[in-house]
Amino acid sequence: MNPHDRVPVVLVSGIADAPMFTVTAALQWDLPTAVAVRHEIDPAREVLIRTVSDADGLIDRVEIDVAHACVSCAIREDVVPTLERLAAAGSWEAIIAHLPVSAEATQVCRVLGYQPDAAPHLRIAAALVALEGSTLRTDLLGDDLLVERGLPVRDDDLRGVAETASAMVEYADLVIAHDLDDDGRDLLAAIARPDARVAGSASEVDARVLLPGVHRHDHSEDWVQAVRRGPLPTRTDGKAWVLDFSSERPFHPERLQQRIEALGRGHRRSRGCFWLPSRPTQVCRWDGAGGMVSIGPEHVWDEAGPLTRIVIVGVDDDREKLAEAFHSCLLTDAELAERGRYWEVASDGLEPWLGPVRGGIGIQEWS
Repeated sequence: MNPHDRVPVVLVSGIADAPMFTVTAALQWDLPTAVAVRHEIDPAREVLIRTVSDADGLIDRVEIDVAHACVSCAIREDVVPTLERLAAAGSWEAIIAHLPVSAEATQVCRVLGYQPDAAPHLRIAAALVALEGSTLRTDLLGDDLLVERGLPVRDDDLRGVAETASAMVEYADLVIAHDLDDDGRDLLAAIARPDARVAGSASEVDARVLLPGVHRHDHSEDWVQAVRRGPLPTRTDGKAWVLDFSSERPFHPERLQQRIEALGRGHRRSRGCFWLPSRPTQVCRWDGAGGMVSIGPEHVWDEAGPLTRIVIVGVDDDREKLAEAFHSCLLTDAELAERGRYWEVASDGLEPWLGPVRGGIGIQEWS
């Protein structure tokens, strides 16, 4: 099928149902020939609830028993198949997909990227995030867990609100945050992709402009990758700041463990990559938000070679302390002269997080 003939899908994600519902309703109003499908998860009953409606009213509402009431299962087992079924029906001009609370558009787009044959009748036109402007700073930089908010997630889902919301914003083509003030808009601009649009209400957005397709999967993926080699946009004003720490030197394994709290704690968003002299071929991912830091193994370095780069977004006054923490983790001139960039060691103390020094994979969180 010609890509231009596929049915456009607008994905709506978020961390609270109310702003997501408001945006979905506004999109339905602007797109009377569209169909809306809403997925909700009831983890207590292990049920996935799917509701389908269009301008004529309710079309279908069904509860589906699921073995594991989690976001990834919902997307794989019902969200993507339902979107494809509605697109293949050929009855609507577009589809509005209200994802389960805390589900990221990234998850849907990657399923379609890895398995394009799973949905040959649709294309992702836009990834939209709906947030609440009055709680934006806490949602993006605070230390709440999803379960502490009483959100519909499993009790063993230990994701942070800031970790989840920030990742959504970074991937989004459009962020709508109701009651958005200047500080909130500035914070979103510091976290979001440079060409993403930020709006204070759904009324600021012409939904029809989204349908030709503002989403480019490869472009979005480049921005959210752990390894980013290109320059970041320059910021000259606003309360939110961005620190871009970059070096060709590796982190010292022991000092990293000693200083990780100084670098990763606090109400900030941080992400990037690093390497270690004990693991010179392994890309190590850094992902932090709201005082929680997750590090884990990625793949191997490409031909451009290893890089240590952590980008931190914040609004506090601790930038000098962060700079000191980052640079203190790097190998010194003396250490490079004495031991070089590549160490032959059997262990570096980071096995619980990065797996064995020679092979294997592990992941863990500091919090």
